[in-house]
Amino acid sequence: MNRKTEFDTSQVGLRAFLKDYEEEAMRILWKKTEGLNSRDVWAKVNEVLGVNAISRASIINFLEYMRETGVLKGVDRTGKGGHHWIYVPTMNEAQFKAYLANNLIENLLKSFPEETKQVLKRYI
Repeated sequence: MNRKTEFDTSQVGLRAFLKDYEEEAMRILWKKTEGLNSRDVWAKVNEVLGVNAISRASIINFLEYMRETGVLKGVDRTGKGGHHWIYVPTMNEAQFKAYLANNLIENLLKSFPEETKQVLKRYI
């Protein structure tokens, strides 16, 4: 899966990196240390979103992206209907925020090394 993470400068917090349903999915998973399957994450996200419900495919694509990047791990379970993933966070919320900040700064340093260093000096 090829997906890029975008940074929305008009937003703050996790919403600057994640869509509303993606943030809700992560918050749900951070509360369930034993993990959840995509169906349960989808159902819980849609409870929160109400009339703005999203498709299960959107949740599956997001969870798979997070698994492929290492933010979530997938535990393979066999059950009704065959094999399915149980998604478990590999990092808590604070660690995830540090992961996002690190990736953003690393990319800025690769793209604009001198300018980024000058700006960072003002904040450190």
